[in-house]
Amino acid sequence: MVDRTLFAGSRPGLLERPLTMLLLAAGIAIWLLLRPETLQALPLAWRVPLIGFGVWALGMAFARPLTLGVGRGWLWRQARASWSRLTLWGFALVIVVLEVRA
Repeated sequence: MVDRTLFAGSRPGLLERPLTMLLLAAGIAIWLLLRPETLQALPLAWRVPLIGFGVWALGMAFARPLTLGVGRGWLWRQARASWSRLTLWGFALVIVVLEVRA
């Protein structure tokens, strides 16, 4: 049985908790739905990799709470990897910088 819950991840830091990651991913997704021009202003050569990066980051953030109870498999290993959580924070930082710049 896995002893992790939605409120307490494997590390004690607030930025590592699954609920924090889920709320950040939901906020980014809603922001991009309301203001798609944030990414549309970029040239295609930058937009396509950034969209792929965002899909990965948001997908892993949404999948992580679902995989906590399973505790095995490829998706579980990817969702709990530290670089997977860093991609979400990196994507959020890029979105904020693009929005401030615009």
